[in-house]
Amino acid sequence: MNKSEVLELLKTIKYPGFSRDIVSFGIIDKIEIVEKNISIELKIPTQNEDTKKEIIDSIRHNLESVAQFNEIKIDSKSDDKKPEPKQQPVQAPVQQRVKLNGDIKHIIAVASGKGGVGKSTVAANLATALKQKGNKVGLLDLDIYGPSLPIILGIHDMPHVTPDRKLIPLEQYGMKIMSFGFISGNDAPVIWRGPMVAKMTEQFFSDVEWGDLDYLICDLPPGTGDVQLTLTQQLDISGALIVTTPQDIALADVRKGADMFRKVNAPVLGVVENMSGLIIEGKVIASDGKPAQVKIDIMGKETVDTDKDGKFSIRYDIFKRGGGEAESKRLGVPLLGVIPISGEIVDSTDSGEPIVLSNPKSPISEIYNSMAEKVMENLS
Repeated sequence: MNKSEVLELLKTIKYPGFSRDIVSFGIIDKIEIVEKNISIELKIPTQNEDTKKEIIDSIRHNLESVAQFNEIKIDSKSDDKKPEPKQQPVQAPVQQRVKLNGDIKHIIAVASGKGGVGKSTVAANLATALKQKGNKVGLLDLDIYGPSLPIILGIHDMPHVTPDRKLIPLEQYGMKIMSFGFISGNDAPVIWRGPMVAKMTEQFFSDVEWGDLDYLICDLPPGTGDVQLTLTQQLDISGALIVTTPQDIALADVRKGADMFRKVNAPVLGVVENMSGLIIEGKVIASDGKPAQVKIDIMGKETVDTDKDGKFSIRYDIFKRGGGEAESKRLGVPLLGVIPISGEIVDSTDSGEPIVLSNPKSPISEIYNSMAEKVMENLS
């Protein structure tokens, strides 16, 4: 970081008890950067040691959050020439809306309060299904700590930059794609604190040339943190899809994520129950080589009769059943889809081609297509 970048970082620190930042108060007297070491001298217009300590601790915390410096040295002295600012009430800052680069009709967040429920797979297949229905679609991977869309969509390139330093999204399967994984690499860990995460999220909105889109699908990270707040505060989103698995431990976190959107006045469009049961299908052949009609016992849980051709199909609910339906009723929104566990989804995801494309006639692809139709109808 250079001096100007350090000053921009310090502008995020408010003078204790005030809405103004410490840079505007003029307390940053000197900044020196030598290789990986930084030294800052302060002139703080107060004799209050607690105020001094709070300012110094905040500066050190923000500098450490960017992980740019090996040594951070901060010296301070009272500036007797400057009167201490008169106490004034702290006013909440006015949240500035981000101007997107392009005309985007609908912004949809795919979210959950819990990780590991399959948000990225749902987001990728929903976006693909919307594209297959003739829409212009963009897909934005906002999971800065664990971007997975590059793998799901089989993309290994880096985005180009325009002369005015705007990112051009990559294109895959007719969609515009942007992910932090394109920039950082999928193997590089991201060790960032909140302010840097929020800043990167803003840049994905304002510094990407999205062009004209009917839908921008945003794949969010787990939880209710900086990315979610930045998204809902700085963009007028059309709504959120809540993804959950059926079991109670997942629903406990998912409810928090769903309620967060309501608290920030962002509509919830519906709930998706993912990994909902395992469908076991097969065919029984007798010793004479002909189909056999028998009763099959699956894992001691259920039994099923084969048909006249010896075929059978049984659903085994590994993670219970009905969690998505219960959450949709609690929220008063539709249950958009119930997606079973499937080895076919795993194979398509690992191969970098969403199942909606790799096997468009499969029952799971039909579920995603139905979800896309419900979303389009809801937003129309």
